[in-house]
Amino acid sequence: MSDRWEAESSAVLAHEIRRRGFLVGSAGLAVVAAFDAAHPDRAHATVARGVSGPEDPFTLGIASGDPLPDAVVIWTRLAPSPYEVDGGLRPIAHPVQWVVAEDPQMARVVRRGTALAHPEHAHSVHVDVRGLEPNREYWYQFRSGKYLSVVGRTKTAPAPGSRLDSLNLVVASCQSWGAGWYHVWKDAASEPADLVYFAGDYIYEYPIDSTSVRAPQTPVLPEDYARQTDTLDRFRQQYGLYKTDPDLQEAHRVSPWMVTWDDHEVVNDYDAMDPALFQLRANGYRAFWEHMPLRPPQAPRGHRAVMHRRLTYGDLVRFHVLDTRQFRTTQFPGGAIGDISERRDPARQMLGVEQEAWLLDGLGSGGTTWDALANTVLFSRLDSDETEGERFSTGQWDAYQAAQQRVIDTVIDKDVDGFVVLTGDIHRNYHLNVLADFDDPASRPVGVEFAGSSVSSGRDGGQTDAGLELRKRANPHLVSADLWRGYLRCRISHEKWVTEVRAIDRISTPTYTARTSQTLVTLPGAPGIQVS
Repeated sequence: MSDRWEAESSAVLAHEIRRRGFLVGSAGLAVVAAFDAAHPDRAHATVARGVSGPEDPFTLGIASGDPLPDAVVIWTRLAPSPYEVDGGLRPIAHPVQWVVAEDPQMARVVRRGTALAHPEHAHSVHVDVRGLEPNREYWYQFRSGKYLSVVGRTKTAPAPGSRLDSLNLVVASCQSWGAGWYHVWKDAASEPADLVYFAGDYIYEYPIDSTSVRAPQTPVLPEDYARQTDTLDRFRQQYGLYKTDPDLQEAHRVSPWMVTWDDHEVVNDYDAMDPALFQLRANGYRAFWEHMPLRPPQAPRGHRAVMHRRLTYGDLVRFHVLDTRQFRTTQFPGGAIGDISERRDPARQMLGVEQEAWLLDGLGSGGTTWDALANTVLFSRLDSDETEGERFSTGQWDAYQAAQQRVIDTVIDKDVDGFVVLTGDIHRNYHLNVLADFDDPASRPVGVEFAGSSVSSGRDGGQTDAGLELRKRANPHLVSADLWRGYLRCRISHEKWVTEVRAIDRISTPTYTARTSQTLVTLPGAPGIQVS
């Protein structure tokens, strides 16, 4: 493989270095111009001929994401010393060659090129590979200097409106490094998916210290890791640690991902309206984009970014990817509220005016059997008081009841037959029927919500506890719930949406067992969860 790369690419590499050296200086490439617009203070870096040191620069693995019918983003970051602030590289740009092939042996190459890994973006590259065929597997690989990355697998989306019989989707969230091992990803990667939806909390801002479950096996880290993540350099270090996990790397390698963020990519329950947090948000948002397989339109501009977008899979399912953190009205204090009139205030926003209008306009308009909200915090009503009183979390859609109801009313008005909400954040499995009117327990279901447990956050789980049993009694529309760590595997067809709840018995030790604890089914046109 190395010989073929050398024979086919050496002349291309020399040409690209000369060509892009000029274009970087003149901002001639569209993608470079987009980056400049996102970060106008970036320097025009000197271009090296490739990483030539003694250490492999592909320590953080590779990834692909946001598949379109003719395109997919492929990603890597050069970091021979992944725990260091600069990843072990000097502040110069490095050319990274890439190829996309029709076979895992990389013999039938269909696209190739060279991207520049800029120090301004932590030496990451995001290649939007165009001109691909719809609904087919591809394999991809990177090279820098004498080093080759592993070969990754990805898959494009079907052509718009085309028939798609099935989709294999994985849903996961909340992967605190210090809380335990990523057994979820080892299990999920054993059956490559058509798409992985990550619902937020890819990193946690917490220090990495001796309280970590992984402490005995964690490598010696720079002393920066002992403090909370706040600066851009510190965020990059946190991602550098998280992305060295071999099981996480494998899950990225074998399947394309669709990602959004929640709060811990910045700080727990942050108030997006607080100007004092704008710099922290800018740091967290930039590092997130640098480490995810996202396109330039998702690149942040300071403390703002456009994260909401849609991915459509033929005539089967349309995903509406949401950002429930950046534009929400300030949370109520205290963590919990009763049924106060303020929570029903129509002016309180979960998504912000623009994003909400985008969502409501797009629901039911894709010509698909299913409309899925790629959501982050619990959408459905969850009362934590089994008496006549009521108690709601201030961080979930219940605290923004009017916004919650506007989504439900749109589903009803547009007769959206296959409405599914996919959620993370809550560190447990909550699978609920979405009712037309949550104030009336007898009202009909108009959709379902599958809220999956965490990869590791919350440490070892279990079947139940007193709080969970209370919520089951207080919420008749809560069909099933448990506390196991794990993820969801959704097998989607036109006839039914089947969700397998994968449970990991423990994440506190390197050994574990995985099983399907429940199988849940919903039908288009007949919303409601059936336990099979």
